[in-house]
Amino acid sequence: MSSNEIREASLERAKRWPGARYIGSDFLLVESPGQAPFPHNARRTSFILVGLCTHGGASYTVDTEVYHIKAGDVVIISDGHVVDNFAPVDGLDGLCMMLSSDFFGEAISSVADFSQLLLFSRMHPVVRLSAHEMEVFSSYYRLLSDKLGDETSRYRREVARALFLAMFYDMSGVIYRELRDGGRRPSRGQLIFTEFIRLVEAHHRTERRVGWYAMQLCITPKYLSEVVKAVSMVTPSEWIDRYVVLAIRLLLRRSDKTVKEIADELLFPSQSFMGRFFKEHTGMSPSQFRKER
Repeated sequence: MSSNEIREASLERAKRWPGARYIGSDFLLVESPGQAPFPHNARRTSFILVGLCTHGGASYTVDTEVYHIKAGDVVIISDGHVVDNFAPVDGLDGLCMMLSSDFFGEAISSVADFSQLLLFSRMHPVVRLSAHEMEVFSSYYRLLSDKLGDETSRYRREVARALFLAMFYDMSGVIYRELRDGGRRPSRGQLIFTEFIRLVEAHHRTERRVGWYAMQLCITPKYLSEVVKAVSMVTPSEWIDRYVVLAIRLLLRRSDKTVKEIADELLFPSQSFMGRFFKEHTGMSPSQFRKER
């Protein structure tokens, strides 16, 4: 099947699954994934999936690589990957979270060294949890499910975001244990990707040229583009844009600065230029986005 024939798996479609609880098209929870109407052909993810298998198991492919999970495993699938051949076995049951990259980025914007997290998700798409870690994951899931189900709460999105961040911190021991003891050494491409993301984290407010990042890494822009796309399924330019969009979103939501002040702070040529850039990536103007907070 060619890439042009691969349809997108979206949160909008997942919202129709039985028992799904969600906030807009940003954050969705669903239990009993074995009963969900998974498509029978390949789909490219447009969200981040984190799932805990609590019973039975499943097999599936991500970018043609085969994975098998069983009870006690956590599955991590980043956006932009092609998932296919999903097959539940032995009465699969579990807890599943789906997050838009924007919601995920906002939730963990305060986490240091995000590049390590990105590398972790690509090197450890299946992680084994201890009984205690499963209990911690399940407890946060239940609390998040309760909050998502309370549609009368004025700050439902903010509470969900804070709870997800707390869950991330509480489960961080799993990440650092696997990074330390996983035994799987990163490839040269993965190391280049990690260093690239670290540079983007530090400099996206002032540097948006792929050539500048390639120069810092002492490689050609073409090679950087090839490596980053191969590792992450996203081009360097798209990664830079993601970070810039996230910076705008955070400033709009968490500061009282005017749109012009934000444009000046992020070194856009003008307020209107930033407005067009933001709308191209979010579908809303900065003013519309701010009103929704």
